[in-house]
Amino acid sequence: MEPREIGGRVGDVVRRRRWRSAQPDCPSVTGARFTAVLPAGTIAAVPPDAAKRLVAEADRLMEGHAEFFGVARDDLAAPDWWYDPKTGRRAPWSYAFDVPYRDEDAVGDIKQIWEPSRHQYLTVLAAAYAVTGDERYAERVAAHLHSWWTANPPLRGVHWISGIELGIRLLSWVWIRRLLDGWPGAAGLFEDNPVALNQIWHHQRWLAAFPSRGSSANNHVIAEAAGQFAAACAFSWFPSSARWRAGALRSLERHLRSNTFHSGLNRELATEYHGLVLELGLAAVAEADAADVPVPASVRIVLLRMTDALAAIVDNRLRPPRQGDADDGHGLVVDGAGTDRWASLLATGDAVFGRLDWWPTVTGTDVRTPLLAALIRPYAKRDTAPAVSRPASRPAHFADAGMTILRGPAEIWCRCDGGPHGFLSIAAHAHADALSVEVRHDGVDVLADPGTFCYHGQPEWRQYFRSTLGHNTLQLDGADQSVSGGPFLWTRQARSRVLATDTPDASDGGTARWSAEHDGYQDSVHRRRVELTATSQELRVIDEVRGPSRTAHLAFHLGPAITADLEGNRAVLTWTRDGEDRSAVLDLPGQLNWRAHRGESDPPLGWYSPGFGRKEPATTLVGTGLADGTQGFTTVLRFRG
Repeated sequence: MEPREIGGRVGDVVRRRRWRSAQPDCPSVTGARFTAVLPAGTIAAVPPDAAKRLVAEADRLMEGHAEFFGVARDDLAAPDWWYDPKTGRRAPWSYAFDVPYRDEDAVGDIKQIWEPSRHQYLTVLAAAYAVTGDERYAERVAAHLHSWWTANPPLRGVHWISGIELGIRLLSWVWIRRLLDGWPGAAGLFEDNPVALNQIWHHQRWLAAFPSRGSSANNHVIAEAAGQFAAACAFSWFPSSARWRAGALRSLERHLRSNTFHSGLNRELATEYHGLVLELGLAAVAEADAADVPVPASVRIVLLRMTDALAAIVDNRLRPPRQGDADDGHGLVVDGAGTDRWASLLATGDAVFGRLDWWPTVTGTDVRTPLLAALIRPYAKRDTAPAVSRPASRPAHFADAGMTILRGPAEIWCRCDGGPHGFLSIAAHAHADALSVEVRHDGVDVLADPGTFCYHGQPEWRQYFRSTLGHNTLQLDGADQSVSGGPFLWTRQARSRVLATDTPDASDGGTARWSAEHDGYQDSVHRRRVELTATSQELRVIDEVRGPSRTAHLAFHLGPAITADLEGNRAVLTWTRDGEDRSAVLDLPGQLNWRAHRGESDPPLGWYSPGFGRKEPATTLVGTGLADGTQGFTTVLRFRG
């Protein structure tokens, strides 16, 4: 940590001790009114199929059913806000900063406890009310908010520990109030309710006092700033509202820039956090425009670049890379199950910024886009919008992020990783995946990034899913390229650099090339070349190790849909897509001894995590042998027409 950050954290400790015994009252509020309503006709613009999915999801929630991180719940009709159904534990009811929330034995799985209290399932119910006018949804929302506010007074318990939780919760409350505006009880639930006012005020006071700092100023600080800004715009009823709004906007502008490469990719190099930050930024701009609060042009420019970057990196099925950590975090949820998150973001980008000719076509529908688009003023129509240079053709190489996308015929998509290890000094959400590749065929994971699975409570699984062996790259002497100091800390980080790229258009029939190297292994350099030849539908991966002889493990993780028949150093891969049988041949380096692993737990190997808290067996091919610097390892993947 830098001295300034250390000083700030010391101040936080002092403030927490002082707050234990000195908790001020919310100032009195009179004549508060909610004016940040949706423009007339907005709900009518929601596509019927998106509305149908929304209502189906709302009805499931009304019956008490939900799933959080792979755990099915049937208690959402009357939730216990402190209970973790995964472990059966309840978090202690004590001063917030005394709760050991990372200790699963004492608290339970904190993600399971926190997630319902983001109240994003309540925004779904509120949206269902807005679409249908059925007051059952509004009444359920009101009952749950009253329950939560009663069970979680300021500074008591686990829901007052983490700023990202408070920020996202505030954003949810803003949208709940907006979506319930036609309900007769809306004002009585919020602006005419002293309990709600007290909660809103204390949330904002907390966020102003304890911002994420320095080495922790990643997506968390964006959520904190976006939530506080949204609340200070929409709930501008307090003496401190103007100060909170100005401070949150300064933080949002600063950290959106610092969290984003100039190319538009998120600096954490964890794709789901790219989506989270983009959602939060768009939601914040929506509140600014709804309240007629000017925002710096740089805020919209960063969001524009993030949207163009997302359009550039998705595959033909609109799936982005599975890179780095992913915990299924969302900024604003108003859609039902089956709605494509990434298509929704691109649809919103089209409405707000305008699509470019090379953008992929979005065919799906969603509820969120018409709601946000009704509030955000289109970028091209803003008188003060500065001229911004946008890519004339689809970018394939993002030099600052070290990401390169190779594309071939038959919808072959390959991500090559030659970028920084992660963001800030601790690189919290990075994986030890330097020079890894990720390959898909028509959207199906063939050579897959296994994902994340967990954060707390299961250290052996956390270690596996972020390890070098847990990615499609080369491990030497059984060690990771970067050294972990904890579940969100790297004490030594591999440095990668891209040596060359050549990314011709796949339709030209040429060969796309990429090469890079990293220094994560002492006294040795791992260099990798990747070539994708359009005419033969062939992907070639060549690994070289420069340095002393060392034991090598070369891993290739197959997607869960892939069946592999391994004989010697050749694997025949088969899968089905849309009812059609597909296949490929993977010729592996003959100098290595190859074994297939699937669903092993001691130690973990051969797993794929489709989402946070979920994992399923998948085949991993591992070759073991000696890397002596005299010859490279060549792997060839050939897709069959």
